This record gives sequence, structure tokens and C-alpha cells, in this order.
Amino acid sequence: MLIVLIVSVEIIDMKPNVGSGDKGDTSLYGAGRVNKDDLRVECSGDVDELNSFVGLVRAELENKFQDTDSILFEIQNKLFTLGADLASPNASKVRLAEEDVKFVENKIDEMEKELTPLKKFVLPSGSRAAALLHVARTVCRKVERRIVSLSKVENVGDFTISFVNRLSDLFFTLARVVNKRLDIKEVEWG
Repeated sequence: MLIVLIVSVEIIDMKPNVGSGDKGDTSLYGAGRVNKDDLRVECSGDVDELNSFVGLVRAELENKFQDTDSILFEIQNKLFTLGADLASPNASKVRLAEEDVKFVENKIDEMEKELTPLKKFVLPSGSRAAALLHVARTVCRKVERRIVSLSKVENVGDFTISFVNRLSDLFFTLARVVNKRLDIKEVEWG
């Protein structure tokens, strides 16, 4: 006896919707069309920019440090989730949780074990990968400011701002670790 099982699979069209935003508006999941300078669009776009810089760091490191690449890969996934959540006006869909903040804090603690305490400020420099991590840090701060603005008018979730705040600290720490591992001296300010 031969039994045939037919499974229905919904295919989501992921190709760009070319031309649909030519008049300065875009679609948000669950919100219809909004202006491209809508605060939610700004937040989501800034998170996407940050995620792209993290990808650039990973490409620059070319898997030289597996632990660092693993951390950055996990961060990229969390940032993709955050960007999607920020693009949706449904506050109940915000998925960042306390464990995401703890993840970042734990990674900072792990990485700091390799470093000597700072006595002065350091300039954002060193290796190309470290410099890119500093760019990610500054973009992360921009994301944080934009999310704070959004939080004044809409719910962004209980842990979103904490996550992004800690994340910029992680990028700073990783920049220092990368320079140390590549035997590149940090340049102190002043």
C-alpha cells in the first residue's frame, strides 16, 4: 500500500518590492504604509546599519578568532530580531529579554579577562577590525539614542535600551581584545 502525503508550503516572496517607496513611504508589518522618516523606520534602519557593520567586522576578521566570530554572529541574529521588532507597531512582539542583556554582560566579562584595566581613554584605532568595532560602537550609540526617542512615544520593550547600551560596551571591549590578540598597542588619548 502506498500512501502519499501532500504538504502545503507557503512561500514568502523575499525579493525587493521595486518602486513601491518612490514617493517616500514604506510598509511596516501591521501598520500599513508610513513615511520613510517615521521614527520606527529610522530605528529599524539604524539597527540594520549596525548589523551591517558587525558583518563587516566578521568579514575583516575572516574567522581569525572563533570565539569573537561566534559572539558577533549571535549579536547579528539578535540585531536582526530587534530590527524586525522595531519595525512592527505591535509592542507585544518585542522579543529581546533579560537573558539577551545577560548574554552581552557575560561576554564582556569573559573578554575583559584578557585585558589590563584602562588608566586613560583610548583612541578608536589599531587594527582595521578594531577600528571597525569602534565604528559599530558609535553606530550602536546612535541606535540607542533613536530607540530612546521612540520609547517616549511607544513601547519598545523592557530590555531593548539596556541591551543596546550594553552592546556598545561589548563592541568597545572586543575592539580592545582584537588589538591585543593582534599584538597592536592601543593609542591613549592625550
